[in-house]
Amino acid sequence: MVAEQLAARGITDRRVLAAMGSVPREDFVPEAEQRLAYADCALGIEEGQTISQPWIVAAICQGLELAGSESVLEIGTGSGYSAAVLAELAERVVSIERIEGLALSARARLASLGYDAVDVRIGDGSLGCPEQAPFDAIAVHAAVPHAPAALLAQLAPGGRLVAPVASAGEELLTRFRRPQEGAEGEDADFIREPLAPCRFVPLIGEQGYPP
Repeated sequence: MVAEQLAARGITDRRVLAAMGSVPREDFVPEAEQRLAYADCALGIEEGQTISQPWIVAAICQGLELAGSESVLEIGTGSGYSAAVLAELAERVVSIERIEGLALSARARLASLGYDAVDVRIGDGSLGCPEQAPFDAIAVHAAVPHAPAALLAQLAPGGRLVAPVASAGEELLTRFRRPQEGAEGEDADFIREPLAPCRFVPLIGEQGYPP
């Protein structure tokens, strides 16, 4: 997976490649799908949701530019796989999942695998986690019509948010970077950088799409 699906397709961050190689993806998919755990595709999980293909997970992590000491917010816990990869790359991960059953399952799975740096919470991910802000990086694993203002406001100076942004019938994985200096909160002059085409389920929430 690491050589053929990731490195060969533009994932160059060695820490990301190492993290992707160390997290047992088969532990985060249903038993019926385990033979396809490392296939280059998204897979179905509980509650009608999906676990993203490995390349997408790696591309988001690479876009966050993590060095190891960061506090990261993840929107859309799913099975917990991406949270585990982020935990290999950062010091602390807060992950928010709106579907209670998925959140509880992911929390138990991550704990059993020793990912104690991940704090799984149940709630509206589009609103982030203001009581734990600011975050050095935010990963959004669901499509948004635009970067939610609440999430941008929770970025630390120099922080990066990577999200799939839907526009004109297509989705583009996009990085929003807060300058080191300037206005605070959602009024900062963010730098927007397109990364790659993608496809995600919509982000349901107050600052996302209606249910």
